Amino acid sequence: MVEPFLGTWKLVSSENFEDYMKELGVDFAARNAAGLVKPSVTISLNEEKVNIQTESSFKNTEISFKLGEEFDETTADSRKVKSTVTLEGGSMIQVQRWLGKETTIKRKIVEGKMVVECTMNNVVSTRTYEKV
Repeated sequence: MVEPFLGTWKLVSSENFEDYMKELGVDFAARNAAGLVKPSVTISLNEEKVNIQTESSFKNTEISFKLGEEFDETTADSRKVKSTVTLEGGSMIQVQRWLGKETTIKRKIVEGKMVVECTMNNVVSTRTYEKV
């Protein structure tokens, strides 16, 4: 069910990302830098592990995980979180937890594009990627 997500994706549009980062507690300078970059995301499968590699001029990150199993992640904004990724109804849903807080990153394929909804409290950012 991960197959539709496999490949390399380039950010083409971003809505409300600055407000989302502010809600996460990202400082002004990092928000400013992160808001300017257009990252590419490569999603691959290595046996039973999913790899998500994000590359940008701001910061590169990589996570590798088994669906449904919690793992440690250091985010692009340097938060140390516990993440779990599941597949539900065709969406890849990642929940990050740290210091009593929680954010959800929901990836879904819509008309050949990967739409990523980042939610923290009542703040939602939508970022759209096209396959490279």
